Amino acid sequence: MSDLTPEAPARLPVAGVLVAALLIAVIVLAGEAMAWAARPAPGGAFARCHTAPQVAPNVFKAAPPMCIDPKAVYNAKITTTKGDITLVLLASSAPVTVNNWITLAVNGYYDGMSFFKVADFYTQTGDPRGDGTGGPGYLLPDEGDQHFVPGSLGMARMPLGVSGSQFFITRSDWPGGQPTTVYNHFATVSLGVDVVGQLSTSDRVLRILVRKG
Repeated sequence: MSDLTPEAPARLPVAGVLVAALLIAVIVLAGEAMAWAARPAPGGAFARCHTAPQVAPNVFKAAPPMCIDPKAVYNAKITTTKGDITLVLLASSAPVTVNNWITLAVNGYYDGMSFFKVADFYTQTGDPRGDGTGGPGYLLPDEGDQHFVPGSLGMARMPLGVSGSQFFITRSDWPGGQPTTVYNHFATVSLGVDVVGQLSTSDRVLRILVRKG
């Protein structure tokens, strides 16, 4: 009588499993590091806008050094899967935040990121994990005038402070007036408020172009 019971699968030694897992992790991290290195380097007015050394994919040792002129005028265009959003950056009132955002933008940090959260009065992006828990490995100081109107950009707030990368765009007035918590208001939409209103969690940032003057 033949035995139809399947043989038990051979068990891999624990050490072998750990080595295999480690090799897979190294390959994944190396691939992400190569993808970051392959991103185009910033040029022109932003040639000095480099991130601090990278310690992990999308994570840096510190906030970037100052590379912008707080007295200058900066504009940006966020191209999304729904269309373009043009911004005026508030460098004079939030210089550290604008410097950080510009540096990440011109180095391609935001390219491909999803608008992972869409609420009645705002939409949010800038998280490499796409779930609201990720960031560049550092926080920002509180700054900015905190006066939010429809089309205002601010930085999300994490448990320990202001996020270094996650930002939101308001779609309508702030409920109940103005926020009592600091969210680093750093830009205002000049064109494309209608695009902001159309964004959903299936949309992404395609690229960001920044211009001085």
